[in-house]
Amino acid sequence: MVKVFALILFFITVLHAVNDQEILKRADSFLKSSSKSNQFRAYNDYKNLYLRALLNGDKKLKHSALKGIISSGHKLHIDVKRYEQEYKHLSPASRKNYKAKKNIKVTSSHKLKSVRFYNKRLVLQFDKNLQKKQVNYFTLNDKKKSIYKYVFDIHASMLKKSNTLKQVGVDKIKLAQYNPNTLRLVIQNKTPLKIRFFKKGKELSIKIINKSVKTKSVAVFNKYKKKSPKRLDRNKIIVIDAGHGGKDPGAIGYRKYREKIVVLSIARELKRILRARGFTVYMTRDSDRFIKLRNRTKYANRKNADIFISIHANAVGRKDAKKVCGLECYFLSTSRSSRAKKVAEMENSADLDEMDYYGKQSFLNTINSHNIVASNKLAIDLQRGALATLKSRYKNVKDAGVREGPFWVLVGAQMPSVLVEVGFITHPTEARRLVSRSYQKTMAQGLANGVERYFINSQKR
Repeated sequence: MVKVFALILFFITVLHAVNDQEILKRADSFLKSSSKSNQFRAYNDYKNLYLRALLNGDKKLKHSALKGIISSGHKLHIDVKRYEQEYKHLSPASRKNYKAKKNIKVTSSHKLKSVRFYNKRLVLQFDKNLQKKQVNYFTLNDKKKSIYKYVFDIHASMLKKSNTLKQVGVDKIKLAQYNPNTLRLVIQNKTPLKIRFFKKGKELSIKIINKSVKTKSVAVFNKYKKKSPKRLDRNKIIVIDAGHGGKDPGAIGYRKYREKIVVLSIARELKRILRARGFTVYMTRDSDRFIKLRNRTKYANRKNADIFISIHANAVGRKDAKKVCGLECYFLSTSRSSRAKKVAEMENSADLDEMDYYGKQSFLNTINSHNIVASNKLAIDLQRGALATLKSRYKNVKDAGVREGPFWVLVGAQMPSVLVEVGFITHPTEARRLVSRSYQKTMAQGLANGVERYFINSQKR
């Protein structure tokens, strides 16, 4: 692997024979853009600069690249903990401008329970009645730069993480904990908006009107609707891979539930939903049989698939079985966080004799940066689609994140490819859900919504 990694670095250096500072300047410009596509470009540029810095021993470039990876990773909700840890080990002088995200200790007595769009209004619901002077509303406008901000400071606390919401006709709506006592909601747009709001009991209701938008306003939370988005064309080929099978049961979890059976049920349901929506769908296996890892992506390549989705269920040892849960999506990369490495070792173990072959194929696939970026986008859309649908019907659904990992089943795919860990079959609650037909259908519906969202976003890019 050391030789393979050295070859990767060499080819990246040759393929990107452009002045480092020019690439850095371009990446910084992309990072400032509100376009997700540009932010992905920035992330990819920073990753390439990071590899070149390692090759050339350039500490200054490494500092800038790491800083960019962390900033773009946060914007794209990509797991960059490994890079944050590496950044923290740099000399204090080199990281003086980096401000790590800190958990704010909240002291307010009011807590935000939910945020939703209802009857064309943004409704914030709290656990207690709002008081008279608890909400402070003001505007911050810069007409020269065409930036209009409408700010609500609420004496309250919220969920652990900030939320970005979306409404047609509004550029940005962000909700975050501003300080220990203040929850801040910022509505931002390039043109003036008309804001109306009122407090009633435990609710703050806000109506946002953009007179310049003539189309009917449709609100979406985190870019996802409960119903599937409409598409103009569905001329796409999708290959679904149900992990393990036959002699390989996959993970054996709570009450002896077997991964190979659970993932096949979800894969079949996903196939049914996507076909009903007009897509062409194939499965690497539609029964309990064993297929070598290399043959799964070979099959997808033969079918000229537009995307490849491998479905698996996660597992941990008995000691942590009741603690660890959540939905994860992985895309292929040489980056190996300790978390990704553990999961990959478990999923790769069924086909150990293939490792030499895939070591070579991994190198070829890694320098195809276009597929890596596209796979990253697909993973994010699938993760968000599944979470939004599951959370609308089930409580305590955990987002375990989008991650990079060396999964052999994804190597060799000539199209964007991801591995979805639909949950932990070792976790009592999650395992019971995973074997439930209603939960499997909901999971499949969410993944199907994510697939549609990916193709819609691809058309816009």
